[in-house]
Amino acid sequence: MKVHRVKTYPSKFKLKKKDQLAWKIAKVSTDKATLNQNSIEMVINRIIDNASVAIASLNRKSVISAREMAISHPKKNGATIFGVNSKKLFDCEWAAWANGTAVRELDFHDTFLAADYSHPGDNIPPLISVAQQNKKNGLDLIKSIITAYEIQVNLVKGICLHKHKIDHIAHLGPSVAAGLGTLLNLKTDIVYQGIQQALHTTISTRQSRKGEISSWKAFAPAHAGKLAIEAIDRVMRGEGAPSPIYEGEDSIISQILDGKNALYKVPLPKNKESKKAILETYTKEYSAEYQAQAIIDIAKKLNKKISNLNQIKKIDIYTSHHTHNVIGTGSNDPQKLDSSASRETLDHSIMYIFAVALEDGNWHHIKSYSKQRSHKKSTIKLWHNIKTHEDKKWTKKYHDLNPKRKCFGAKVVIIMNNGKKIIETLERADAHPYGLRPFERKDYIQKFKTLTEGIITKNETNRFLNDVQNLRKLKSKQLYKLNVEINSKKLKTNSKKGIF
Repeated sequence: MKVHRVKTYPSKFKLKKKDQLAWKIAKVSTDKATLNQNSIEMVINRIIDNASVAIASLNRKSVISAREMAISHPKKNGATIFGVNSKKLFDCEWAAWANGTAVRELDFHDTFLAADYSHPGDNIPPLISVAQQNKKNGLDLIKSIITAYEIQVNLVKGICLHKHKIDHIAHLGPSVAAGLGTLLNLKTDIVYQGIQQALHTTISTRQSRKGEISSWKAFAPAHAGKLAIEAIDRVMRGEGAPSPIYEGEDSIISQILDGKNALYKVPLPKNKESKKAILETYTKEYSAEYQAQAIIDIAKKLNKKISNLNQIKKIDIYTSHHTHNVIGTGSNDPQKLDSSASRETLDHSIMYIFAVALEDGNWHHIKSYSKQRSHKKSTIKLWHNIKTHEDKKWTKKYHDLNPKRKCFGAKVVIIMNNGKKIIETLERADAHPYGLRPFERKDYIQKFKTLTEGIITKNETNRFLNDVQNLRKLKSKQLYKLNVEINSKKLKTNSKKGIF
């Protein structure tokens, strides 16, 4: 890996293309590096993971809306939409919109946390859609997904967006564009322009993850993927983009991020170096914000230790700056303590999540968020007696550059009415690559079967799992096999109509 220094320049300084971050990203997209076998296998895992959560969310309101918008754009030789018969095809950008929303809706797919946040699996829907429409084969798709993960992970390592309340999809637009460059075997200059255009159009604020969180949280990455597809289409036709998008005098770093005196350090693979960043990412065992994963594991363990939860006086959770301020009481977000809050808000409230997991000794992607569950009196009592605190030791662990030492856990201190203290600590979720029981292929398959049970047939389950694990050998025109169909009668519709 090579670490690139990124800073801004006045307009009078003609920064050469080869010195611009967008160009360096494009070079990674267009190199011919040898594929890493473990990275290939992880791509398959994440396609299974995405399909799991997408099928489980097909009849949720935002997913229905996205699907109905997409099916209004049929296209011969286009792309498939999750749940819909694979013989029915649609414009790839709209298929990416529908599928990306379905994947993101439950907040249950993979994650990577460093200087910023990300869900790298968001790259997969737009890449599959474009690959289907452009008759690419399984190996082409694998290469593109590996590239996209590489770019998003390394941007997340080097450039913090949330500090300036910019949503993390600003790293997703460029990574999808880079993945498309690999997929379509484009020239470096075209990818360079596409990356710049994708970044320029995907900058939005973090209000989508603050206060009363709406369904836009599910739409946002699908929107970024759709915009990246349009950006690449545009530059393939010979059009340009705002440049230099990172280093310019009036561009993102200078005017939105750390300013004209900023210096960022972004690692990228050297020429011909195998891309392995996907191996640093991790999926979720539970349908909740990633920083809640280890804390759910703690709650499950404490459930077995405490016989009478009614005797709990208060609960203190000592954790990292990010966890405390984003999903903890440090956010100063009253909605995170509101029993009538949306599901999207509750899955960003560690106080709610911990209370439910402590009471139930488990976590369920539907039942744990039900209105009946959030209004339970004993839960509310626990919930409102939980406070989070930043512990600098946990913050340091959170930001450790060594993935083997990086931690997203916490120390939980429970004080009982009789003054007794019960303490439980966990550095990483059990399912983390360096956790107690890391997710393996069998776990991804089980997650798929669990989330799709009662939705798809056993034959479709077996068919999909067989085809996706044979991805490397899928030929041109066979990528429709990555779709998962359900009986059309099971797909709900929205009574409200839009423009399309």
